[in-house]
Amino acid sequence: MKLGELARAIGVDFSGPELEIVGLGTLRGATSDRLSFFDNPKYLDDLHRTRAGAVLVAPAYLQEVPEDVVPLVDENPYLKLAYASRLFAPEIPRQEGAEPKIGPGCRIAPNVAFGKDVVIEENVTIMPGCYIGDGVRIGAGSHLYPNVVVYHDCVIGERCVIHANTVIGSDGYGYAHTKAGEHVKFYQLGRVVIEEDVEIGSNTSIDRGAIDDTVIRQGVKIDNLVQIAHNCIVGEHSLLTGQVGLAGSTILERNVVMGGNSGAMGHLTIGAFAQIAAKSGVTKSLKGGKVYAGYPIMEHKRWLKLNALLSRLERRSSQSKSKE
Repeated sequence: MKLGELARAIGVDFSGPELEIVGLGTLRGATSDRLSFFDNPKYLDDLHRTRAGAVLVAPAYLQEVPEDVVPLVDENPYLKLAYASRLFAPEIPRQEGAEPKIGPGCRIAPNVAFGKDVVIEENVTIMPGCYIGDGVRIGAGSHLYPNVVVYHDCVIGERCVIHANTVIGSDGYGYAHTKAGEHVKFYQLGRVVIEEDVEIGSNTSIDRGAIDDTVIRQGVKIDNLVQIAHNCIVGEHSLLTGQVGLAGSTILERNVVMGGNSGAMGHLTIGAFAQIAAKSGVTKSLKGGKVYAGYPIMEHKRWLKLNALLSRLERRSSQSKSKE
């Protein structure tokens, strides 16, 4: 749609060149036909380098917008972007009961439901009760157990195994907030892209990206009851055990191991070959190649020493009280 039309639809004043806008983009990834936004000084360098056609921006940062980018000025840029996301959200489902393109050697249960433009490569097994949404592509040799749901436009690589009741591509938990405390849905426009040789346990949810994709790299092994939020990237050959939770835009580099019931806050990076002990809470970015534990997170050796000190203090306190 035209930029002026878009601005009117979301309630923002507009004056400038009339661009054709085809979607939303991040400051780093947007091209000249996309709308982006800026509301955090942490990403000021990204604003200076953006190639977006237009950027929603607060008045305080108007002077930081590059000369070749059209500014749309508003006190709450993220809220206005949420309104814009609805304009570009696809109609779901586009067509029910469509015939997929199925490769040779596939075994598809009779009650599997398909959306439009689905591509199933050779030797794929899809068991009863699965739903495969519009535009999904499933790579050769993959196996989906009963009741797996794959939302629209997601990609599953070759030789993947997805166990029962797992959901791939559900909406991420994204909302903007009005001054009155109302919550406005940010329509999730990205995908989930799963590379080859990934195994995902039962009852796991992997959310689609808000704008960019959520990506599960090759060789990743994910246990049951894991939650991966929108825009996360899980690096090659990482291991996520039961009840791990990753908040939005968490990046795991390759071969990260996360123990049961551990979790990570969003917008941080865990370095390659890091190990996170069970029940730990990752609150900051971590260097790779080390073992971590506790909440707040610290190196595992330090965590052991701290607990030993606490144990000795408690013992001494008990001895003092008994002498009294």
